[in-house]
Amino acid sequence: MPHSQLSTRQAAALLGVGTTSIKRWADEGVLACEKTVGGHRRFSRGAVLVLKLAAAGETREASSGTAAGWVERLVAEDVAAAVAALERDRRRLGAWWRVADELGPALHELGRAWETGALSVIQEHVASAHLARALARCGDRLRVPRRASRALLMTAAGDDHTLGLSLAELCLREAGWATRWVGRRAPIDQAVDYIGEGHARLVAVSASSFSTDAVSLAAQAARLGAACRVQGAELILGGHGAWPDPPPFGARARSFRELHQVLRAT
Repeated sequence: MPHSQLSTRQAAALLGVGTTSIKRWADEGVLACEKTVGGHRRFSRGAVLVLKLAAAGETREASSGTAAGWVERLVAEDVAAAVAALERDRRRLGAWWRVADELGPALHELGRAWETGALSVIQEHVASAHLARALARCGDRLRVPRRASRALLMTAAGDDHTLGLSLAELCLREAGWATRWVGRRAPIDQAVDYIGEGHARLVAVSASSFSTDAVSLAAQAARLGAACRVQGAELILGGHGAWPDPPPFGARARSFRELHQVLRAT
């Protein structure tokens, strides 16, 4: 074997991981490899070292705070770069719900940067669009069983912030749910009719911290909850909006860890 070529076991030892991880990264295209005539994987020492340095850089970034770094990346780079960064975080953290919880501060930082004038309206829109498109691409790569149960995703009436809902969609798809994206400005009457027709086994409704009308949110929770109860569907009220706590029906999820816990119990 040439000195610059490493076996699976040698690459694993250099990166400090198990051979199973190396094989998975090779299959996913994370770590380039060649195969011998006998079908054994061989890795370039240089490629392995690059991955090791990248992992070290991600650890430093996570410890020093990723929010500002994510905002800078979303403003300056393209969608493909955002997809690559998200998938690196998924490999590092092991689950999309963990990535989503880590990205939460970045969403707050994005809003804060716009409010303080650190970002222009155009820059904030570009960054938000980059992240939304990147999350959609990551979600499309997740394989969902053909006959998977359907989840309806929508924001609360009057709430136009959908990035949290995009993160929730990743978590749901990873948990095996087929998602139906409604997004913002969905009429409650039509959502209730859709649920009543049996089109969804789960309804996830997001309300950001900008949704402060507790009376309106309570009314929405009551109507959606009643429709879900009749159909035997789950209802999850997510985000930092002023939802009733506890809700009359369904579950409250302020974080993606809580969403993950609800999905595990479903």
